[in-house]
Order: sequence, then C-alpha cells, then structure tokens
Amino acid sequence: MIDAHYRWVIVAAGGLLGCIAIGAMFSLPVFLVPISRDTGWSVTGISSAMTAGFIAMALASMVWGSASDRWGPRPVVLIGSALLAASLALSSLVTSLIAFQLVFGVVVGGACAAIFAPMMACVTGWFDTHRSLAVSLVSAGMGMAPMTMSPLAGWLVTIYDWRTSLQIIAALAAVTMIPAALLLRRPPVLEDPNAVSASEGQPDMSLGQALRSPQFVILLLTNFFCCATHSGPI
Repeated sequence: MIDAHYRWVIVAAGGLLGCIAIGAMFSLPVFLVPISRDTGWSVTGISSAMTAGFIAMALASMVWGSASDRWGPRPVVLIGSALLAASLALSSLVTSLIAFQLVFGVVVGGACAAIFAPMMACVTGWFDTHRSLAVSLVSAGMGMAPMTMSPLAGWLVTIYDWRTSLQIIAALAAVTMIPAALLLRRPPVLEDPNAVSASEGQPDMSLGQALRSPQFVILLLTNFFCCATHSGPI
C-alpha cells in the first residue's frame, strides 16, 4: 500500500524535475536579444547553443540511461540536477561565444538528459496499472516548461540583466530539483534481482543488443521525426 501511494510522489517529482530542467534550457530564446546586445555575439551563434544542447541530450541520454539501470535513478538525477544548476550559473559568467555554446549547449543539454531518460524509465517501472496516465503526467510537466519557465525568464530579464536572470534560474533549479531528486526510489520490482527478468518474461539484453534491436530503431526514428516536425518550424 505504501508503494501504491508513493508511486504518485515519483510522478509529481518527475513532472517538477522535467518542467524546471526543460524550461531552463528553453529559456535561451528569451535571452537571445539581451545576450546579443550585451556581448555583440550574433543571434545565430547564440541560438546554435540550443542545437548543441539537443545533440548533447540525444547522446548523453544513452549514457545516463545505462547508468540509471546500474545505480538507480536517484544518484543519476541528483547528479544531473546539480550539474544543470552549476552549468546555468557558469553560462552567466562566460565571456566568449564558444564557451557559451559549450557550457549552455553541451553541458546543459547533457544535464537535461540525466533527467528525461531516467525519470521516464523510473516512472514506468513503478506502475503496472495506470502506467500510461503516469507517463503522460510526467510528460505534461515537461510540456508545461515553456508556459512557466519562459515567462519567468522574460519577467526576470525586464528587471535584471541576462546574467543575473540566468543566475536566478540556476538558483531556482538547485533549490527545487535537488530536493525533488532525493525523493526518487528505484522501482520495487528492481529491488529483487531475481524478479527483474521473470516479471516481464524476457531475457536480459546488453546495451549493444538493445541498440541493434528493431524496437529501438523504430522508437528512435519515430522520436526523431516527431521532434523534427515541430522543431524545424520553431
């Protein structure tokens, strides 16, 4: 019964973590003009950090997902949360465009990957019923990011400069995401190593086998074209 109730705590934590993480990354469009005016960097150069972030997120997701399978979601998401807050703060201090692209793009994107993939796997593992609802609620939390974090960033930049605004967002990420990450637990079925494979009736797969499986390829292509159809026009 405790597990049945606690699984909804995992969902709430996942929604909050995703909202803050994705929202922090998607705050960059709000800062484009203020950053360009303050530094003289081109808007194209600044916005390319977002492209670097998406690439880093895609590649790092496989690494963080494998780490989550091995050590559980809590340490992975905790590291990702701390890394995200630190990289946002560091982004506000850089003085060159290439440094901004590397820090806000590669490091922030890689940190967000530590939230997205492990949280989805964690929530899925906690539910044998209402699984679709749980995953949808976590996804909804991430979808709320542009409706919450972007307006917050827009409001901050009307009061402070972009560097101070980004530091405030970094502090917000630290004080909300790190405590939320501490609420995470490994799904109960994974606590019994003998029950992991038996519970689904499927053999264990290595990372290489999973990457070569038809299911992975289909999911990869589906996700790619889904993102391409909305990211391209945006």
